[in-house]
Amino acid sequence: MDGWVFDIQRFSIHDGPGIRTTVFLQGCNLRCSWCHNPESQAVGPSVQFFPDKCIICARCVETCPQGAQLVAQGQRIYVRDRCQTCGACVDACYAGGLIIKAKQMTVAEVMVEVEKDRPYYEDSGGGVTFSGGEPALQDEFLLHLLRESKQRGFHTAVDTACHVPWEALAALLPHTDLFLVDVKAFDEATHRAGAGVSNRRILENVRLLAASSVALCIRIPVIPGFNANAAELGKIADFLAGLKRTPPVELLPFHHLGGGKYESLGREYPSRALQPPSDEAMAGFLQLFLERGLDATRAT
Repeated sequence: MDGWVFDIQRFSIHDGPGIRTTVFLQGCNLRCSWCHNPESQAVGPSVQFFPDKCIICARCVETCPQGAQLVAQGQRIYVRDRCQTCGACVDACYAGGLIIKAKQMTVAEVMVEVEKDRPYYEDSGGGVTFSGGEPALQDEFLLHLLRESKQRGFHTAVDTACHVPWEALAALLPHTDLFLVDVKAFDEATHRAGAGVSNRRILENVRLLAASSVALCIRIPVIPGFNANAAELGKIADFLAGLKRTPPVELLPFHHLGGGKYESLGREYPSRALQPPSDEAMAGFLQLFLERGLDATRAT
């Protein structure tokens, strides 16, 4: 069993309890305008080009069989329309100006990386988190990864937006210790405008997870111009307070850390003009959840 992985991050401390290894699976069926991992969205590999790292050695030009890599008047040009993502230019680029993050890995290959930090998991109460993209889109691969992780005694977490059939999530329940679920909006029109899809399936899956026995944490990105207002966040808080079991909540303030990735993919960054919410605004938003009796914190 193999699947697409675009990153494996060790010593993670924000994706569940303790020190963790976070395995990022490729592919996402949302198109959030503030996405900080745009390279994860496509199913399969994408070439990222970082001009500031290019030393104009022209090895990529010599190697590319499609003529997608050019040097003209001392400037590097990447003609994406010609690229077939064969990876020849990436292999030739020792300066790191061209990279492909996504690669196919077997369950065994992923576990080799996860096993490297076993002592840290044992000392800190950590484990392995499967994130994305949307990891549940590769549901069979994810299920095998979770089973293998539990067989090795690791605490397991799945970071998901829940925009998948319930059956895909239900199959993961026996092998998952914690679900980290992104809830971005309660209003359906708002969610469509910001994430490109309806949120009806997402909210229903959250209800079903809350009715199960699995540990659950809700994470809410606070995005100016989208949900960073008392009306929308209040609706989310009311929804969560009405669940059969009220989960802890983390508010995640918007940031620009993924902005440069859009340029590397030849894409416009939709949220370039947005400014992160102020500390005062975040404190007010947090209060909306605390007033409803929810265990809410602001992520740092």
